[in-house]
Amino acid sequence: MKFGKEFASQMVPEWQGAYMDYNFLKKLIKEIHVFKQRKNPGGATGLKRNMTLYRAFSGLTQLQRHGQTKVTSTSSGTHNGDIEDQVILVNAMERGGGREENYYTKFLMSHDEGGEYELVFFRRLDDEFNKVDKFYKGEVEKVMKEAALLNKQMDALIAFRVRVENPEGSFDWAVEMNRLVTDVATSVSVVDESSPATCKTAANYYSSLEEDGHSKSGKEGHTKSGRIVPQMDIIEENNQSNEDSAEDSAEDMGITSKPKPADKGRNSICVEKPRNIKAIRPAPLEVLNRVKYNNTLETPRSTLKGILKVKKNNNLNFRTEDLKKVEDQLKRAFIEFYQKLRLLKSYSFLNLLAFSKIMKKYDKISSRNASVSYLEMVDSSFLGSSDEVTRLLERVEATFIKHFTNANRSKGIKILRPKPKKERHRTTFSLGFFSGCAAALIVALILIVRARHIIDQKGTTQYMETLFPLYSLFGFIVLHIFMYGGNIYFWRRYRVNYPFIFGFKQGTELGYREVFLISSGIATLALASVLSNLDMEMDVKTRDYKAITELIPMGLVTLVLLITICPFNIIFRSSRFFLLTTVFRAFCAPLYKVTLPDFFLADQLTSQVQAFRSLEFYICYYGWGDYKHRRNTCTSNGVYSTFYFIIATVPYWSRFFQCLRRMFEEKDAMQGYNGLKYFSTIVAVLMRTAYSRQKTMGWRVLAWSFSAISAIVSTYWDIVIDWGLLQKNSRNRYLRDKLLVSRRSVYFGAMVMNVLLRFAWLQTVLDFKFSFLHKEALITIVASLEIIRRGVWNFFRLENEHLNNVGKYRAFKSVPLPFNYHEEEEEDKDE
Repeated sequence: MKFGKEFASQMVPEWQGAYMDYNFLKKLIKEIHVFKQRKNPGGATGLKRNMTLYRAFSGLTQLQRHGQTKVTSTSSGTHNGDIEDQVILVNAMERGGGREENYYTKFLMSHDEGGEYELVFFRRLDDEFNKVDKFYKGEVEKVMKEAALLNKQMDALIAFRVRVENPEGSFDWAVEMNRLVTDVATSVSVVDESSPATCKTAANYYSSLEEDGHSKSGKEGHTKSGRIVPQMDIIEENNQSNEDSAEDSAEDMGITSKPKPADKGRNSICVEKPRNIKAIRPAPLEVLNRVKYNNTLETPRSTLKGILKVKKNNNLNFRTEDLKKVEDQLKRAFIEFYQKLRLLKSYSFLNLLAFSKIMKKYDKISSRNASVSYLEMVDSSFLGSSDEVTRLLERVEATFIKHFTNANRSKGIKILRPKPKKERHRTTFSLGFFSGCAAALIVALILIVRARHIIDQKGTTQYMETLFPLYSLFGFIVLHIFMYGGNIYFWRRYRVNYPFIFGFKQGTELGYREVFLISSGIATLALASVLSNLDMEMDVKTRDYKAITELIPMGLVTLVLLITICPFNIIFRSSRFFLLTTVFRAFCAPLYKVTLPDFFLADQLTSQVQAFRSLEFYICYYGWGDYKHRRNTCTSNGVYSTFYFIIATVPYWSRFFQCLRRMFEEKDAMQGYNGLKYFSTIVAVLMRTAYSRQKTMGWRVLAWSFSAISAIVSTYWDIVIDWGLLQKNSRNRYLRDKLLVSRRSVYFGAMVMNVLLRFAWLQTVLDFKFSFLHKEALITIVASLEIIRRGVWNFFRLENEHLNNVGKYRAFKSVPLPFNYHEEEEEDKDE
């Protein structure tokens, strides 16, 4: 794989705009190459004459100071050659007291033939490097602040743990110090293997990466004076002005390439023994006097207290269950923080590698030797010399292993560095097997129906009114899962980071193959059940159908429900529990804080109204004993008719309450308008249901009016708000500025499809009738069209969410911390 493709594949999706634009710089180099080929058709790559008399004079370069601006210069070219052979001059300018640092490259060969192309290249190269360096510096500052915050949280946790384990205050500090020193020495001794310091050249250093499986920085990493590295709980690091320690393994980052130094002899790299990490005294118990619980409205109980304005009890309770809850919160915070550090490490390494690659390409095309000096500047910059992230990674690992895995390093590393999910051959094989079975059963079903002339039999109407609604439930489920599998396929193809957006635990998200496997498996079971219920004959004496075959649909539903709630680690347990938790939170709205998975799933349920009605029919059909005679008495039952109205509006009420919660919690008026949209849909559904029961002109007018209003508002909201399309000032006419799909016709086609399928309710009001379709079959087709519309909506909705995250560089989840210090509350009040 070429480096450009590998570079793009390793990017953090939300940080794409912050990476070096490798393809554009390569395009500029290609323009230089084309010019040289045009001027030298014979194939000579060097310049015809050395125009030293016309070069800019740079022998008296001095240090210039203008106010708060400090400029340092690095002459470039071949170090062992004459000064006239210099190619570039790199200036590092510090402004605002050293808070901002920009690099400018002066190209000294601009008077050469084609020099303007190279001048443009270096200007854009500087822009890209300054962009990358500035972004990296800003992100490092953020993680350093977060590290200080986590340090304070750990102080509180240790003190809290001491109080819980020693409620009477009987605490021997000397014994505890000895225990901590021993534990830390044990956990840290395995962080790095102790080995004598060895020095090697940069070329040998990088060539050894593939042998030992580690990617190392290959640059001198001195700790800059004045930079404070916060201590992480019980460990601290002695400041040393030595080379960087080994970086994360290339396998963890997913990087197979390695940067090659511009000059094999220009750097000598020493790999030393691991830095000394020593234990310090545990946090004193006085910390607890300045700490309270950081309560958030995340449970029904806390939500009700907030509504009733009950005074919060933020005082600490030193109970075992509270300690476990605090430890779980901090554990999640550390895991997420560690992932941030790993992404930053990967970001730094990839960009350094990209700058090395692009400069080598420039040297090759231009027949110059500018990469040595430019890469020296890169190595001395914050991006190349900063080692805060590496140090923090070591301290986080040691702290996490000590406090959350009882000094079990292998267990701690397994949690901190979960292995990426691998595609398994058995999944592909099972998918093919069940797909083939489902296709064969469909063909068999068609042949049996035609051979037995089942459609022409008297029992056909009875079958369509009883068993067909039972089996249509599985059709809705299979179709929706199939559409979701298609969504995952296209999300991956267009690099939409759906695991992060949905908040899946790393390594547990399902791929499209697993989702298609579930869909094909359910389809195979449902089709086999349909074949077993094609018998239209009944017992002449009892006038009953066979009870065993009539109970098959109920047995299949029971089987699916049992698998869904099965507590054993089979059939994607983590995904099943995530689904159950999200469904529960959706139906308990507005008692829970609304997250994206909650309202996204609730939107899916609004497209499954007919499936909910099928479940209601299951209860009536088998609860009233109609299955014995294959008859439908539910429609004449008053209780069933009442719930027929209620069931259809439950998903919309869930979304309505979610919108209300977000409106009051986030102070967002748009959520109030969204809630009105769902309320109008509730009214429209009730009107259409009432009209289907009583075919009067009054109900028809009401159904028409409210349905039209709801459809128009919902269509506008889908396209403009959820998809972010139809923007006035967009560079893509009638769309948005950023599009993941290159063909704009796809977006226009999706908009037209959404409008047409949104008005599928017209079938209910206009009473379309087809002689070759039963009423139940027509209802099923209309419900299936809504599921298809929702599947299309899913892709563009998540695409828009992904682009919003990219625009704000949001690549991490925010994890609530358990403790809140008094001084932090005062700062919040001051702000």
